[in-house]
Order: sequence, then structure tokens, then C-alpha cells
Amino acid sequence: MLLPFIGDTVKGAARWINLGPFSLQPSEFAKPGLIVFAAWMFSEAGKGEGVPGVSIAVAAWGLVVGLLLIQPDIGQTLLVTTTFAAVFFMAGMPMKWVAGVAAAVPVAAISLYLTFGHMRDRLNRFFSPETADTHQIDRASEAIRAGGLFGRGIGEGVMKRHVPDLHTDFIYSVGAEEYGLVLSLSIIGLYAFIVLRGMRRAMKLADPFQQTAAAGLFMLIGLQACINVAVNLSLIPTKGMTLPFISYGGSSMLAMGLTMGLALSLTRRLPGAYEPGANINPRSRILP
Repeated sequence: MLLPFIGDTVKGAARWINLGPFSLQPSEFAKPGLIVFAAWMFSEAGKGEGVPGVSIAVAAWGLVVGLLLIQPDIGQTLLVTTTFAAVFFMAGMPMKWVAGVAAAVPVAAISLYLTFGHMRDRLNRFFSPETADTHQIDRASEAIRAGGLFGRGIGEGVMKRHVPDLHTDFIYSVGAEEYGLVLSLSIIGLYAFIVLRGMRRAMKLADPFQQTAAAGLFMLIGLQACINVAVNLSLIPTKGMTLPFISYGGSSMLAMGLTMGLALSLTRRLPGAYEPGANINPRSRILP
């Protein structure tokens, strides 16, 4: 909420608070916070005790999205919204509500396209690269191709000198050039292992809140990794999204550590956490 007044503006967006030697990006911490809070509210609504958990969760999502759009930060908005929608579904909301959310997605996407000029420019460059300057993504693609199967070697990459934001948004292309396709696929496989194993553990939890919150946090990590890799491979427009645990950035690293710590805390083996037969499908607990 303070960013419009005291935030540092970089490349037309006010996303950081300057704390001397350290710049804090609050949105990085809002993501796991919103997911855990939404899971809590959905579980409270499922108890049937009159708590308007769904309304509170949706209001919290609307507040976070509104603050992100003021910055503006479309990438984080899409990530938060996608993860929130997944938690909404996993919490067992009625299918007609889920269908309503799905129907609202194209309307929201068109509205963002018409409202934000930089989003419109990025989409136009992505779908018509011959009509715009695509230097950033072109250099990243060249770096990935130059790596071949086993890479040029540690510290031997040369294309990284020409890749903008190589230490943050495009760190994957730098790694692909120096370590090659084999290690790049290993990194992707490691993310997949973390997410799938985390989701599997979450499914076995007895408590609906812990189940939904843990699954949402693991999905948040996986989706952010997918977006970063997809941008580097020119599969989607550039988003300015860091690669979890690899990209340089204090706020991102701290927030990802917090996200993983929360997920591991929720899925750790405690008495009663994995009671046989206690894992009730939360869909049957939600009142219409």
C-alpha cells in the first residue's frame, strides 16, 4: 500500500522499497501470504459455522491484485490469480463457482490488454516479432542454442555478456549455455520432483486447511519456475519473473525460502497429520 508513495520506480514500475543497501519487493511476500490466508478462509467456510470465508478470501485476492495493478506488475498478478484459482478449486468450491471463475478469465485478460500499454506491447512483440525489437529474447535464445548438449563449461559462457537481466529474469539461458541441455533438463526435473512430491504429501494430509495451503504453496513454486523457463524459451511473452532459488535477488530468495519453509512445515510428519482414513475430500464439506 505504501509503494505508490515511497516506492522506487524502475522501468516505469514502482515495485520496490529502498532500505539502504537492500531493496524490498513486497509482492514477493504477498504471494505465499495470500495463498495460506485463502486456504484458511476456505477451510473455515467448509466447517459450516457461518464464517463467510469465501467472501473474505476473494476480497483479499481482490485487494492484492488491485495493489499489484497499481504498481503495475502484470506478471505477478497473473501468477497470484492462477494460484488462487487453483486453491479455490482444490478447496472444494462448487463447480458452478469454478466455472464462473473460468468464464471471467478471458474478460479479465482482454481488459488488461486494453488498459495497460506495456502489456499490449509485449503481446504484440511476441505474436509479431518481425515488427518489433526482440533483442532481449533473441540473445537469450542464442545463449540456449550455444550451450548444446553439455554446455561451454563453467564460467565460459559468452552470450551472457549480451543478455539483459541475465542474473534475474534470464538466468536460465545463462545456465543453459554454460551447462548445456542435460543440466537444464535436470533443473526442470528437480522442480517437477519438488512440486509433485509436495502435492502428493499434501493430498495425504488429514486437515483440509493444511492440505489446501501446502498444495497451493508447492503449486506457486512450480508455476513461477514454469513461467521463467517458458519466457527464456520464448514460449510466452516476457514477464519479469525470477527463477526460484536460482535468480539473483534478495526479496525473491527470502520469499521463496519462506514459501518452501511454510510448505515443509505444513507437510511435516506430526501426530495425527497423516491419520489413515482421516483425509476427507473437502469438496463434500463446502456448503453451496
